Amino acid sequence: MGEVLAARGEEIRKGVTVDDLARQLADLKRQVENIKPGVDDRVSIIVFSGDLDKVLASFVIATGAVAMGMEAVMFFTFWGTPVLRDAKKSVGGKDLMGKMFGWMLPKGRNALKLSRMNMGGMGTSMMKSLMKKKNVASLDQMVEMAGELGVKIYICEMSMSLMGFKPGEFIDYPNLEYAGVATFLAEAKNSKVQLFI
Repeated sequence: MGEVLAARGEEIRKGVTVDDLARQLADLKRQVENIKPGVDDRVSIIVFSGDLDKVLASFVIATGAVAMGMEAVMFFTFWGTPVLRDAKKSVGGKDLMGKMFGWMLPKGRNALKLSRMNMGGMGTSMMKSLMKKKNVASLDQMVEMAGELGVKIYICEMSMSLMGFKPGEFIDYPNLEYAGVATFLAEAKNSKVQLFI
């Protein structure tokens, strides 16, 4: 501390004025304000779950982030992948395992069930009814809103390959791409927020 005071005393003796110090402080302030952080204003979400409540939460976060001026990227993998299947589309040329996964997994977001208190489908029906009564956007509306807001969606190519899914059976979505984990990580590595749902 004594060295700092001595240096200041030397500056004053050399004719450094209060105005000089004020200018230096203003310059320093401008430099600090122009420093760009190493983190992008983006939320990156891995959607691993195929449960209705968790998928809803993922879309609420993604659309909320965009509404706040952030970018949003969603990466659907494993059990999240079937969420984006289109119930009206079907493709041929699948092997036995692909056909089995296609039959066992939900076909699209309207076939999803709650992660808890599903009660044989009754809980899911009750939740959808309650959401409608309380004017909470449905999952269909959330997906549509995400598309309009520019939320980017990636579908994991490895999950598609393992489960026998083909690009022709997924929803039409304006910002949908098929990608590997490296593509998602390139988006996520500098994201301000990273979530695994």
